[in-house]
Parts: sequence; structure tokens; C-alpha cells
Amino acid sequence: MEQEQKNTAVNVATVDTNDSKVDQEDAEVDRDDLIIPPDGGWGWVVVFSSFLIHILADGIVYSFGIFYVEFLEDFKGSKGETAWVGSLVPGITLLTGPVASAFTSKYGCRVTTIAGAALAAVGFIVSIFSPNLYMLYFTFGIVGGLGFGLIYLPAIVSVGFYFEKRRAFATGLAVCGSGLGTFIFAPFSTELVHEYGWRGAVLIQAGLILNCILCGAVFRPLYSAREQREMREARIEKRLRKKLGKIDKDGDVKAATVKNGQGSAQKPLLRSRSTASESHTVTVQTPLPPSMIKSESDIRSGNVIVEDPRSPSVVRSLSHLGFKPHHTVMQRKDVLYVGSLRNIPLYRSNVSVYQASVLSIPHVVPPSETDEPVGFCTQMKDSFLEMMDFTLLKDWVFIIFAISNFLTSIGFNAPFIYIPDRALQEGYDEHSAAWLLSGVGIGNTVGRIVFGLMSDWKWVNRLWLYNITLTICGVATVFSSFMKSYPLMMVYACTFGCFIGAYVGLTSVILVDLLGLERLTSSFGLVLMFQGIATLIGPPIVGWVFDGTNSYDIAFYITGSMVALSGMMLFVIPQVQRWQDKKRGVTKKEIEMGKIVSPDQPITPEAQSV
Repeated sequence: MEQEQKNTAVNVATVDTNDSKVDQEDAEVDRDDLIIPPDGGWGWVVVFSSFLIHILADGIVYSFGIFYVEFLEDFKGSKGETAWVGSLVPGITLLTGPVASAFTSKYGCRVTTIAGAALAAVGFIVSIFSPNLYMLYFTFGIVGGLGFGLIYLPAIVSVGFYFEKRRAFATGLAVCGSGLGTFIFAPFSTELVHEYGWRGAVLIQAGLILNCILCGAVFRPLYSAREQREMREARIEKRLRKKLGKIDKDGDVKAATVKNGQGSAQKPLLRSRSTASESHTVTVQTPLPPSMIKSESDIRSGNVIVEDPRSPSVVRSLSHLGFKPHHTVMQRKDVLYVGSLRNIPLYRSNVSVYQASVLSIPHVVPPSETDEPVGFCTQMKDSFLEMMDFTLLKDWVFIIFAISNFLTSIGFNAPFIYIPDRALQEGYDEHSAAWLLSGVGIGNTVGRIVFGLMSDWKWVNRLWLYNITLTICGVATVFSSFMKSYPLMMVYACTFGCFIGAYVGLTSVILVDLLGLERLTSSFGLVLMFQGIATLIGPPIVGWVFDGTNSYDIAFYITGSMVALSGMMLFVIPQVQRWQDKKRGVTKKEIEMGKIVSPDQPITPEAQSV
């Protein structure tokens, strides 16, 4: 019986041969509607652009600790009050996930990135006129954070949209800019503050943020084969309309019959009656696109009837053929997955079926008279519902993972904000304090590369890797209170940056391992919500503890313990998974989309019937 169950699991995991053939045929039929990532070409320009965005955006956000000291002196607020400025930026950035998703779906990565860069720059520029912390909360924290949120999501999504086989490598290169940006901007911001004051430094940073507009401009959308054909037809129509406009200024286009000398029908040509001459004829070498032709019977008989190019139906057709493919970006089920797709069983077993399951888009249907454009509010609602699937809160595995992320995020930003001020409290100068923050940045760069590569090794358990790095990060934060000398403080900064890199880089990979690819978007959206809330309250908690104790030691004990606990609590997830699988069984869909299933787990009757 046990052997039979194992065989069933193996059969389900590899998918039935006949079903695979059918799926392959369906995939071939719909291939014109698929947007296949090129895995190179212009994609490397997109990677470089995303890399620069991470340098600029994350470098500015994570070097806030330099400005934190200046805000304390200028506005004379408590450490807890002042910390809200630094926590609002990354917190709002994370909470903006559904908004950024809606913008990306509606307008595409390029427009969303450009809008986000402009918004963040405006927030920073207005911040220099802030008379108090409360205005700074809004301009620097909320407006700036919203702008960075609109920049951050497209910078990740665009890379995943261009790469499939090399996705892990391409995404790894792009996100390395985050740690490098922190390494560069910590001492750079210190010099700016010394030369121009914090207001001048923020103004210069606003100008640097505007460079993200140029980076976003290269996020060129991809098109399916069908869309490319329709766009070519649209260009033909546009040229025809220009020719028609030169012939007849009133746009009075008449029907005409075009025949050769023997009376047989030729290719559809265009004839227009001008106001000056009844016989004036214009011949266009390119056949008319289907949308300009009334019916097939007209073609067979040699009669080609062309509508007035200003008529509503032609305008709608042109609008339709000027196809905006942006909505296909967020429809990819794996668009937020940053790891190697070889880790997903369905991709390994059948690439064509995988592509059809995650890349297929609705067939393009011409709009009818009664069709109305989808409003942005509707798009926002759909994106919110997709990213905020609260039914996941019934899954104990997800609940444990979400609580873990909440605890990690409470302690995640504290070192970025407080390390410089902590060093000043110990008597070190501002330049030395800034270089500690650079140590976090360079460690983060190394950590993302090393742990990203390790997560793709077959013999590495990614969940255990994730748990161990979080535990080490938390323990190091707790013991950092005993590291008073500068070399030991630098060791802690590099250690924290290195091991926290796994937390940032492996979150989506672990979510797919635990919940399957089908639930990545919704689970990632909820996790961002937990991270955003925790990021908002984490730094102020540290500030309030300092205000009450006049020391960072207890605050770092608390945040370090939370991060360590967040890693250790995830070690129970395999046991919880076995309990859940035993209770409900494992479906065929979960196996196909990447859920890890052991041979001794029960299979649902639906899957066993395959």
C-alpha cells in the first residue's frame, strides 16, 4: 500500500503523459498570445537600469541615518518622534505595493517608474521648506515613500519580465545596487551635509532621484507575436489616414471598385474622390489591414469599402490596435519570483506547459459599441484584491511566515537609522559613523550574491538557509551592545548587512516553496503589508526606548531578539506542513505549480484519478 501511494505521488508530480501532450498542443495553439522573455538583448539594458535605480533609491533611503542626526539637532524633537521620518519612507514604500501594482498594470513599468521618480523628487524638494517634523512626515516620509514605492516594484518586475532561464542571475545583478548604494551614499551624504547643510543635501538628492526617470525610460514593454502584427497594422492604418488627409481635407472617403483589364479582382487598393477631380485615384502598395475592410464579400468581388477615418468605429479600432500591453506585466504568475525557475518542478519537466500556465494572456478582442474602458479605480480594486487575498490567513504556514516577517521588519531598519547616532554616542566622529553604514551596505551586497547563489544549489534547503541567516542576524544585533570598539562595531555592521541580505533576496523564493507559484502574488502582497506596518513602528520603538533609558543597548536587545525569534520560529514550518497535508491532502495543481511533496504525503482523490 505504501509503495502504491509513492507511485501515485510520482505519477502526479511528473504529470500524466497524455495530459502533457494535450497541454503542449494547447500551448502551441496559444503561442501567438504568449510573451516569451528573450533572456538577453535589451533585457541587459533593463538590468543595468534597475541596478542604477537600486543604487539611487535604496542608497538614499538606507542612508537616512546621516540625516537623522541632523534632524535631531535642527528640530529638537525626541529620538522617537524624529525616527518617524525615517520609518515612514520604507514603510510607505512597502505599503504602496497594491498601488504600484495597479499603476504598473494600467500604465506599464516605464510610466510608473517615471511618475514615481517625479513624485519622490517633489517630496524631497518640498521637504527643504519644512518648518517642523510634522510637515517632514508628510513631504519626506509619505510623499517620498509613495514615490519610491512606484519606483521599486517596476524595477524588480521589469527584470523578471525580460528573463526566464537567467532570471536569478539577472535579478541578483539588479538588486546588488541596493547594498552598493548604501555603501556609496553614507559617506557621500555626510560630505553633502557638511558642505550644504541637510536642506542643500536633500535638494541634491532630489536631483539624483530625477535620474530614475532616465532609467525608467528604458523599461520598454514586450509584445506577443499577435500584438506585434496588430501594431504593424496600426502603423499601416496611420500612414493610410495621412494619405487620405492629403487627398481629401474633408475626409470624404468613397467606396470604389478596382479591377484589372480582364475584370478580375486585384489586391485591395484605395481610391478616394477629391473635391477637385472625380477621377483622382491614389494607389497604395500595401494591402489594407483587416480593420479597414468592411466585409470579405467586398474583397472577393473586388469592392473595397473604406470608412471615414474620423468615424468612431475606426477611431476605436486604431485605439485598440495601438495596443497597450502593460496589463500583461502583472498577469504573470511568476513576475515577483526572483529565484531560478529551475527550482520549480513544472518548469523542469515541461517548459512549454509552464509558459502557457504563467504567461498566457486573454485573447485580444476588438471593442464593441458598448465597451467602456476599465477605470483606474477598478484596476486598483482588482490589483488590491489580487495582492490582498485574506483567505491565506487560514493557512497556518502562511500565518507563521507572516508573523516571522513582521518581527524581522521591526528590527530590520533600526541599524540603518541608528548605527551612525550610536557611534556618535560612543565618541566617534561623523565620518567614522558614516563608514559603519557603508559597512552595512557592502555586507548586504556580498550577502545577496552569496546567499542568492547558495539558494540555487540542489543540496541546499532554502528554508533552513533563510532561517539560519535571520537567527545569526538577530543574535549579532543582541551582542552588538557589547561591541564598543570601532573595529568590533564595523564587524557587526558587515555581519548584519551580509546576513540580512538573505531576508530581502529569498522572501519570494521561500513563499513559492511553501505555498506554490499560484499564490505568490497574493501571499507576497500580504507579506508586504506586514512588513510595511512593522517597518513603520520599528524605528520609533527603538527611539522611545532610548528616550526612556538614554541608551541604545536595551533597544538593540529587543530588536535583535525579535529578529532571532523570527528565524527560529520558522523551523517548525515543515512539521506544520506535514500536519496540514495529512489533514487535507495534496492536489495535483499544487504539485504542478511547484509545491514540494514527499512520497508519504496523501494525495487528494482528484489527483489520484489522473
